[in-house]
Amino acid sequence: MSKLRPLPTTGALTGILEALAFSRDPNFAKKRFDRLGNVFETSMLGQEMVFIQGNKAIADLLSQSEAIEVWWPESVRQLLGSYSLANRNGTAHKARRRVVAQLFSSSALQRYSTGIINLIDELGKELKTAKAPLPLAEKMRRFAFSVIATTVLGLEGHARDKLFSDFEIWTKALFSIPIPLPGSSFTKALKARKRLLEQLQKILKQPIHNKGGLDLLAGGLDEAGIPFADEDLGEQLLLLLFAGYETTASALSCLMRELLLNPQIETWLREEIDTLDWPPDPQDATIAYDPSNAPRLNAIVKEVMRFTPPVGGFFRRTKQSLILDDIIVPKNRVVQVALIASNRHGIGDLEIFRPERHLENDSSLKLIPFGGGERVCLGKSLAELEIRLMVVGLFRQLQLKVIPDQDFNLRQIPSPSPRDGLLVKVKV
Repeated sequence: MSKLRPLPTTGALTGILEALAFSRDPNFAKKRFDRLGNVFETSMLGQEMVFIQGNKAIADLLSQSEAIEVWWPESVRQLLGSYSLANRNGTAHKARRRVVAQLFSSSALQRYSTGIINLIDELGKELKTAKAPLPLAEKMRRFAFSVIATTVLGLEGHARDKLFSDFEIWTKALFSIPIPLPGSSFTKALKARKRLLEQLQKILKQPIHNKGGLDLLAGGLDEAGIPFADEDLGEQLLLLLFAGYETTASALSCLMRELLLNPQIETWLREEIDTLDWPPDPQDATIAYDPSNAPRLNAIVKEVMRFTPPVGGFFRRTKQSLILDDIIVPKNRVVQVALIASNRHGIGDLEIFRPERHLENDSSLKLIPFGGGERVCLGKSLAELEIRLMVVGLFRQLQLKVIPDQDFNLRQIPSPSPRDGLLVKVKV
C-alpha cells in the first residue's frame, strides 16, 4: 500500500498574485505541477484551491461522488442562476438532468440532423461567394449557436439573432470579477441574462408542437413536477445554450485552426473525407461518420479535444477529507481538474499535435473533454455529431486558405479560440 502524503502547497496567503498569474499565464498549472507534483494547493483571492492532474488523481476524485459536490466561481453561479443544473446537487440535479437529457437522445439527434446539414450547406455557400476573407471562428460560433437556437429551440431569423447578441454579452463575463460596477462586463452580463430569460420565457409560452426539440421535454417535466414555463426551466435552457454552443464552437475553431495551419494533416484527413458521401442520408447521419466509418476524422477530433480541450478544467468541492493520488485533501477544498495540463502529462510527444496517436491503441490516454462522472456534459453526443458533420460537409465542398499576418494564438476565456478569428478565403 502506498504511503499517504500531506498536501503540497504554493504557500500563497491572500492569493492575489496567484489569481493574476492564473488569468495571464496559460502554463500556470503546469509550472506548479512540475514543482509540486500531481496534486497541490494554492490560494485564489482567499479561496483555497487544489489543482490535480493525471489519471490516478482524477479517477480517485470521480469515484467518490458521494464525497464531492459541484462548485463554480461566484460569477458563474450568479450568471447561470440558482435553478441551473450546473449549480444543483443531489436529487434536484438528477431529476432535472433526466428531463434535459431527452433533448440529446438518439432519436432527438436524428431529428436534428437535417437542420444541421442545411446550416453547413448554407455556410459553404457563404464562404464560396464571399468577396473578402471571413473569420471562420466567428462562423463556427454562429453555426453552433444556430444548431441550438434553431434546431433545438425552433427559433429563426430576428428572434435567433436577438438571442445571439445578448448571449455573446452574457458568455464573455462568465469568468469575470462578480462586482456589478456601472458599465462593467459583469453588469452588462446581468442585464443580458435578464433579457435572455425573458426571451426564453416567451418561447416556452408558445405552442411547442414541432418546435425544435422542446416537445421532447413535456412528459419528463410532468413526471419531475417542473412547470414547463417557469424560471426553473428557463435557466436549464440558458445552461443548455451555453453548454451546447460555447464548447462546440471552440472545438470547431481549434480543429479548423490545426488543419489549416498543418497542411500535411489536412491532406491526410482529406484522403479519408474524399471517400465519404455528402450529404449523408438524414436517417443515417448520426452514424455516417462515426469512428468505424471515419477513423482518421475520429482521431483528429480526439486530438483536438486532448490538445486544446474546450473546457480547461472543471471544479468540485470536497464534503469530507479525500485521498487523491495518495495525497490527503481536507474537507471544504475546491478541487480543479486541470485538463490541459493533464492531457499533456505523461511519456511521449504529448506536447505535439499528432492525431495518428489515437490510431495506435495508446490506452494510457484517458480523455474527458466533456467532464466526467455523473455530471458529464449532456450535450456531448450533439457536439460530436456537429463537429463530424461540419468537417466532412465543408471539406467535401471547398478548400480553404488562411490569410497570413494574423494572430493565430488562442485566447483562453471563456474557451479557446483564435485571437484574430481565423480569417480564411476559399481557394479558387
